[in-house]
Amino acid sequence: MTTSVSAPKKGWQALWRRKGLVFLVLLVAAVAIFWTVRNANRQQALESAYQTAKIERGTLIANVGATGNVRANQTAILTWQTSGQVAQVNVKLGDKVKAGDILATLSPTSLPQNIILAQADLVAAERALQNLMLSKITQAQAQLALVNAKQNYDRAKSNLDALLNTNRGATSEDLLNAQAQLTLAKNNLKQAEAVYAMFENKPDDDPQKAQAYTALYNARQAVERAERNLNYFLGVPTGTDIEKARANLALAQAQLEDAQREWERLKNGPDPNDILAAQARVDAARAAVRMSQLIAPFDGTVTIANPLPGDQVSPGTVGFRIDDLSRYLVDVQVSEVNINSVAIGQPVTLTFDAILGKQYKGRVIQIARAGTITQGVVNFLVTIELTNPDANVKPGMTAAVTILVTEKPNVLLVPNRAVRLIEGKRYVFVLRNGQPERVEIVLGATSDLYSEVASGDLQEGDTIILNPPLELTQPNGEPPFFRR
Repeated sequence: MTTSVSAPKKGWQALWRRKGLVFLVLLVAAVAIFWTVRNANRQQALESAYQTAKIERGTLIANVGATGNVRANQTAILTWQTSGQVAQVNVKLGDKVKAGDILATLSPTSLPQNIILAQADLVAAERALQNLMLSKITQAQAQLALVNAKQNYDRAKSNLDALLNTNRGATSEDLLNAQAQLTLAKNNLKQAEAVYAMFENKPDDDPQKAQAYTALYNARQAVERAERNLNYFLGVPTGTDIEKARANLALAQAQLEDAQREWERLKNGPDPNDILAAQARVDAARAAVRMSQLIAPFDGTVTIANPLPGDQVSPGTVGFRIDDLSRYLVDVQVSEVNINSVAIGQPVTLTFDAILGKQYKGRVIQIARAGTITQGVVNFLVTIELTNPDANVKPGMTAAVTILVTEKPNVLLVPNRAVRLIEGKRYVFVLRNGQPERVEIVLGATSDLYSEVASGDLQEGDTIILNPPLELTQPNGEPPFFRR
C-alpha cells in the first residue's frame, strides 16, 4: 500500500518541478523580450527625437565650382587706321591665315596724301639703310677728315711756335734798357692807381679827381709803350697776334679730337646707333604704308570678316577678327576662400548650356598671384585649358567649371552638418547605448557636404546626431542626464 501510494506522489512532484522550470525559463524570456523591446523602442524614440545618420566609408571628392567664358588662345580685332576705299579683300570668314598675310588693301588713289608720300619715304629710307650697311664712303670720309684735321693742327701749332720764337737780334744793353723802362712804367702805374683810388668816389668834375685820372691814364700808356719797345727788341709779336694764334691752335685741336672720335666710331664698320636710327626711319615709313592694309598679326582663323571691295572705310572701322583656335581657354574667378585648394594641373570638367548632355575635360594652367576686389569680395583669376574641345565649342560660350581639388577613396566620412566646434576643437555626437556621447575628431579633406575623419573614436556604422541639442554643444557641456 505504502509503495503504491508513494509512487504517484513522487511523480506529481517531478511534474511540478518540470513545470516550474519551464515557467521560470518563459518568465526570463518574457522579461528579456520586454527589456529588448523597451530598449529598442527607447532607441527608436531617441533616434526619432534627433536627426541621425550612419558613419560610412566612401570616396571624398572636393570640388571648386565657377563659371566663365570660352576664349581663344589669342584674339585680335583688326581696324582700319586711315580712310579710303577697299580695293581688294583676300580672305573670307573661316579661312586660316598666317602671320603677315595681307587680308585687305585700300585703293592707292583714295588714300590721304601723307600715306601716298610714305611710299616714297620708305624707298628712300630703305636705300639709306642699305648704303649705311654696305657703302664704305662714310668710313673713308671719316678717315680723310681725321687726316685733314691733323694737318690743320700741325699748321696752327707751327704758326704759334714761330711767333713765340721770333727774335730781332737786339743787343743786351737794348734789352736791359727796355726792361728797366717797363719796370719804371709799371711802378709809376701802381702809384697812379693808388692816388686815383683816393679820389675815385669824388664827383667827376672834381679837379683833384681829374688830375689823378690824367696821371693814371698817362701811366697806363707809358706801360704799353714800354711793353711794345721791349717786345720789339725781343722779337715777340704783339699780344693780339699771339692770342689769335693760340685760338687757332685750340680750334684745330678740338677739330682733331672730333675727327678722331668719328674715326673710332666708324673704323670697324657702321655705328650700331646709326643703323638703329636708319632702321627706325624705315619702320616709320613702312608703318605709314601699312595703314592702307590689314595684316594678320599671328596664325589663326578669320572669325569676323566685314570688308567688301568698294566699301568706304574710316579710321576705327572694324575689318576682321582673327582667333588662334589651337587652344580654348576659360578664365574663371575663384574666391580667396578656395584659391589655396586650386593648383596648376588639376583636372576640370566643363559643361555648356549651349551643348546639352555632354561634358568636356580640361586642366588648370594658370593661377593669378594677386587677387582683385569686386564689391568687397576678393577673387583670383584662374585659367583653364580645354583638353578635348570639338567643333561645338566656340569662343564666347559660357562654361560651368568644376575643378577637382581632392579625391580620397575609402575614407571614413562624416556629414559636415554634424560637426560642432567647441572651445577650438571639433566634435560629433554619437548615439551609444541609447545615450548621446560627445566624440572629439580631427578632420582631413573636406567637400561641400562631407569631411574625412582623420582621427577620432568613430567606426563605420556609428549613428551620429545631426542636430544635437544646444545644451550639448556648450563649452564643457554634457547630456543632462550625465550632469551631477
